[in-house]
Amino acid sequence: MSTEEKSLNFLEQIIEEDLKNGLAPNKLRFRFPPEPNGYLHVGHASAICLNFGLGIDYQAPVNLRFDDTNPAKEEQEYVDAIKKDIEWLGYQWANECYASDYFQQLYDWAVEFIKKGKAYVDSQTSEEMAKQKGTPTQVGTNSPYRDRSVAENLDLFERMKNGEFEEGTHILRAKIDMTSPNMLMRDPIMYRILKKHHHRTGNDWCIYPMYDWAHGESDYLEQISHSFCTLEFLPHRELYDWFLDQVYDETKVRPKQREFARRNLSHTVVSKRKLLQLVEEKHVTGWDDPRMSTISGMRRRGYPPMAIRNFAKTIGIAKRDNLIDVSLLEFCVREELNKTAPRVMAVLNPVKLVITNYPDGQEEWLDAENNPEEEVMTYRKVPFSKELYIEREDFQEEANKKFFRLTLGTEVRLKNAYIIKGERVIKDENGNITEIHCTYDTDSRSGSGTEASQRKVKGTIHWVSIQHAISAEVRVYDRLFTHESPDGNKEIDFKEFINPNSLEVITGYVEPSLQSAKNLDQFQFQRLGYFCVDKDSTSEKLVFNKTVGLRDTWAKVESKE
Repeated sequence: MSTEEKSLNFLEQIIEEDLKNGLAPNKLRFRFPPEPNGYLHVGHASAICLNFGLGIDYQAPVNLRFDDTNPAKEEQEYVDAIKKDIEWLGYQWANECYASDYFQQLYDWAVEFIKKGKAYVDSQTSEEMAKQKGTPTQVGTNSPYRDRSVAENLDLFERMKNGEFEEGTHILRAKIDMTSPNMLMRDPIMYRILKKHHHRTGNDWCIYPMYDWAHGESDYLEQISHSFCTLEFLPHRELYDWFLDQVYDETKVRPKQREFARRNLSHTVVSKRKLLQLVEEKHVTGWDDPRMSTISGMRRRGYPPMAIRNFAKTIGIAKRDNLIDVSLLEFCVREELNKTAPRVMAVLNPVKLVITNYPDGQEEWLDAENNPEEEVMTYRKVPFSKELYIEREDFQEEANKKFFRLTLGTEVRLKNAYIIKGERVIKDENGNITEIHCTYDTDSRSGSGTEASQRKVKGTIHWVSIQHAISAEVRVYDRLFTHESPDGNKEIDFKEFINPNSLEVITGYVEPSLQSAKNLDQFQFQRLGYFCVDKDSTSEKLVFNKTVGLRDTWAKVESKE
């Protein structure tokens, strides 16, 4: 086996084996099949990257198919959000399909099942069905309606379709084997009565196919060659294949279902049901709350799409479920933003700095580099004046030798500007420092021109000119859950682990170049972290979300606890 072959994951190995066994390359076709009953989360992002990535690698089409078989929970809003998420990640589908496109064909096939004695209408209550289905260690028993005549089944099934019966009175079941060790094979439900408005078919149907029936047949109708899904569908594969056996034409491609492990992310939940709970109970502001594990939440927080794609590539494909530390995702975000985010200056915990020997009323516009990672360096102008804001943490009256920021009697450089020396402080009646007074070296200006000073000092701090500073709301996020695996203890409600300090809203000050920043624009606030403009931002009020810090500080916090 070549080095290239050894590097293939097990799903790619399956594809390669099928190609060697005669599957024509032009018959390869993949799909991403979301149910439009919620917003996509980070787990879906991995599945998107997998399927669309295979499409790119094998130059094969990838369908986007909405498995819209449950109108009680599905909405057009979710369809639109899913499409936006996939496009934002940088992928394009070959065909936009819906299981509802195939409702008539699925119904016609179901009628054929009845005629061949492979399906029947069951009129038991759900409680009666649960009892006769058995348990994993006890075989099931046949329904009393299992031997209805073909004629009676056809009549009842058509009347179900026509809306003559109430919900819950009848279902259509496949006739397989009530003694099968796989409980999914014990006469599974194919259709149930649902008198609900469907977001695409309106009120045309009163019966809707179950996912297990619709999914594999939709793959077949679209001629999907490989249907990849997560491990919880492994027991469903036998049923997937049984349904295909009943309709398969040997002249066509037969879809192959194979399973890979779900990637769970620490300090998050990725169940759409639980995410919906968080939204409906207002623990978060919506599906796109930047603390959520949804793609829309990550986008709003400022995660670049390429970072999510790199994360999916880094964690790879596995055969066993595993818990991925969220810090790995944040590392991928940090790596991407380091290359792309402009550097700007902002102060989030300000204290006033007065340069006593700087001329009153004077201002300078200094050159500041935008991003040191640029191949060709570009610069912007930042205003400098007598009174500045600096971070309160960047000053100490008395400090040890390891503190290289501003203290009384020592020097530090103001980023892109001058070297200053701390002289004295002014305090309020409670002893809190309200002003720091310093002097500056007039010949110490930094920059790239001939006037630039070559003087070196150990510390550099950032600042903003008070006269020119723009006030901004800054939202600082922490983990939404305090527990590494909030789903880990099934006896405890996951909401008990919600972090009450997951959001801190503060007022900061930013340099004036950010006045024109637009929604989702991303920046590095120098020495503070990466931030992006939030959708709530307006021309009157700038709002920023903290995307990620400059380094992983959370691991240090956890190690101390």
